[in-house]
Amino acid sequence: MKFYSRKWIKPEDLNPNGSLFGGQLLSWIDEEAAIFAMCQLGNNKHIVTKFISEIDFKSSAKTGDIIEMGMEVVKFGQSSLTLKCLVRNKVTKEEIITIDKIVFVNLDADGKPQPHGKVEVINDLPE
Repeated sequence: MKFYSRKWIKPEDLNPNGSLFGGQLLSWIDEEAAIFAMCQLGNNKHIVTKFISEIDFKSSAKTGDIIEMGMEVVKFGQSSLTLKCLVRNKVTKEEIITIDKIVFVNLDADGKPQPHGKVEVINDLPE
């Protein structure tokens, strides 16, 4: 798995318990996954998140922590792309969250599923 994005946890990212708000983290994951999917499909505007599988919160983060988000292609469908995600603490490598499936669908101009024609991972993304 390659880690493409990092976030610095700030006070405004916390829940009332003083740990990273899960909704904020899921927003970051959805955005990062969409960017990754667009890069893989060579499509910068016509994909949507269709499905996110069970989300497994393993630990949390607090103010000052740096987290990193990793994405990996699981499967290319005809009009879909399935990814998996791991978020971990950059320094300790402790897993914060795992998601086994995030499915994106490629759309045509009318919002209907459209084949994307991709079958293999593009490896020219930064390490």
